[in-house]
Amino acid sequence: MENQENSNQENHLNFTNRIPLDALKNSVEELKEQLSQVIIGQENFVELLIVGLLSNGHVLIEGVPGIAKTITAKLFAKCLETDFSRIQFTPDLMPSDVLGTSIFNAKTADFEFRPGPIFSNIILIDEINRAPAKTQAALFEVMEERQVTIDGNMHKMPPPFMVLATQNPIEQEGTYALPEAQLDRFLFKIEVGYPKMEDEVKILKSHHERKGKLPEAEIKPVLSPAQLQELKDQIYEIRVEEKLLNYIAEIIHKTRNHPHLYLGASPRASIAVMNAAKSFAAINGRDFVIPEDIKNSLKPVLAHRIILAPDREMEGMTTASVVEMISQSVEIPR
Repeated sequence: MENQENSNQENHLNFTNRIPLDALKNSVEELKEQLSQVIIGQENFVELLIVGLLSNGHVLIEGVPGIAKTITAKLFAKCLETDFSRIQFTPDLMPSDVLGTSIFNAKTADFEFRPGPIFSNIILIDEINRAPAKTQAALFEVMEERQVTIDGNMHKMPPPFMVLATQNPIEQEGTYALPEAQLDRFLFKIEVGYPKMEDEVKILKSHHERKGKLPEAEIKPVLSPAQLQELKDQIYEIRVEEKLLNYIAEIIHKTRNHPHLYLGASPRASIAVMNAAKSFAAINGRDFVIPEDIKNSLKPVLAHRIILAPDREMEGMTTASVVEMISQSVEIPR
């Protein structure tokens, strides 16, 4: 118990880490500081984006228009010294518009591959649920395996590779439900809500004082690809005790036979919770996972992976409330 209490004192750590995490923690704080110059009142959203980046995962961002989903993703990419690509999904978008295509070169009398906008480091897909199933399916391979196979040739994606996708949960006209197989490839689903009243006042002041300058002008790069890879390598070294692995497995297993759920989570969800918990531990300066890290990971990891039973959905129950119910029913390891 004493060790656990010490681990919660993030500002006064009384233990010695096996791996040096000062650089990682400082980089995360600098990322947050850069983004807070423009993005106001979305601290949890920003932290989950950083955890997703360190966990080598993709992130689905859901919220109504006008709450800074797209601008946050753009500024987040600018904080990294990497290439950035934005793709606007529309109902007439074809797979070749995303992945690229082979074009005949008359000079060489041969076909040469022209890469599409997916060949970048940080990819922002705006309104991902507006493209048809054929285009959605084109993302399966690249999101899971970080490669694209066209005309029998495999093209690897340059690291880092992260997809940030936005969708509007309200407007359903002209949209397509994302396939479950594609949803499962996102590490997190982050639901972004309206800002608080005091935060909205700060947003107005920020826009007024900027005097027409683009928000990108306020942001400076924090990490290079090489530095980011070093931080990711440290995440792999974070310790997870076996009793915590059992804790994760028990929670995920309970989603598969819960009376309020039509569909439970897959083993990919277990791995996602573990990886995200490692990143939460690292950004808090610890080289080991505690139950609180796992709890912080559960809702964003499971939000898009479990489906409510139809009668429960009609009653107004949410996936977040079921995740909380399951989490409370599992004994926390000591």
